[in-house]
Amino acid sequence: MLIASPGTAFADKGGNNSQGGNAQTSGNRSGGSIESLVTYSGSTGGGGKRTGNVRPVGDWDPPACWYEPRTPEQFGKSVEEMYTETVNYPGQHSYAKSAVGMYRSMYKDGEYKDYNKDRADEGNWWVSVRDEDRWMEPEAQTCDEMPFWVENGDDPGVPNAVTPQILAELAYNRLQLPETEVTLAPEENTKVNLPTWAWLDKATFKEVDVTAELDAGGVNIQATTTAKPVSLRLEPGTEDAETYPASGECRINDDGSIGEPYAKGKSDETPPCGIKYLRSSGDGKFKLQATITWEISWTGTGNPAPTRLPDGTFGADQEITVQEIQSVNR
Repeated sequence: MLIASPGTAFADKGGNNSQGGNAQTSGNRSGGSIESLVTYSGSTGGGGKRTGNVRPVGDWDPPACWYEPRTPEQFGKSVEEMYTETVNYPGQHSYAKSAVGMYRSMYKDGEYKDYNKDRADEGNWWVSVRDEDRWMEPEAQTCDEMPFWVENGDDPGVPNAVTPQILAELAYNRLQLPETEVTLAPEENTKVNLPTWAWLDKATFKEVDVTAELDAGGVNIQATTTAKPVSLRLEPGTEDAETYPASGECRINDDGSIGEPYAKGKSDETPPCGIKYLRSSGDGKFKLQATITWEISWTGTGNPAPTRLPDGTFGADQEITVQEIQSVNR
């Protein structure tokens, strides 16, 4: 007999969960699948507009699915709600009703009796959950174990069983960062072969942190993931340009700023962070890309010292008009 796991055989009726800012959020039930009980809280830090999530550097992503514990009471309640929601949903396919019925029977009347509620002091159920924002990704389907019973003190014995580090990686994916818009001098319109100064004020970019917590099935753990800005990369939008420094990577200053504001009398100086365009943009504009690299670490239950996670980046484009210097013949 084939029994499909919840969230795959049953109709998914949607539902979104937005994270970020100071609001605390948590997973919930949506469309007949067992959803995460992990909660998230934190702030964006800095004063910029929240525009998106950090992007990991390299070939790494936070987990799209994982396993969490449930008490027999919690597990039984979620299955009963799933069953009721599925069979009563208007227009629901018969195969989905049949599948959810077999699933319910297995844990209530079949191999297990009443969700093992009479053994509540002996252990917990472990269930697969997925990131609501990534549920369509193939990686979200890899936690395909049916809910299974784990005695108190035993290892769940599956990859991605929730730990403080997994919570830290989930928090990583919810770090909301301020927009990256550098101050330029000259602003927007500059001249060919004229150094353009670029900088970021220290008040704009500060540390950002998100805390993920789970208190379920006898597991009470938390982790805080912190992102710290460390450098600004400038990409001029054309090969006909030079950057300052030559690498295009402007490191953060001791006071938290990046680069140096232009001031009168510095026109003959080389900016510590900036660009020099070698040709005009003609009738169009160049798209200057400014990307901040964030150094990311976490602390949490059993891990009081900061531990590094992969660096992340977040950036934005700015349009720049570059004009030829006009000469005057007398």
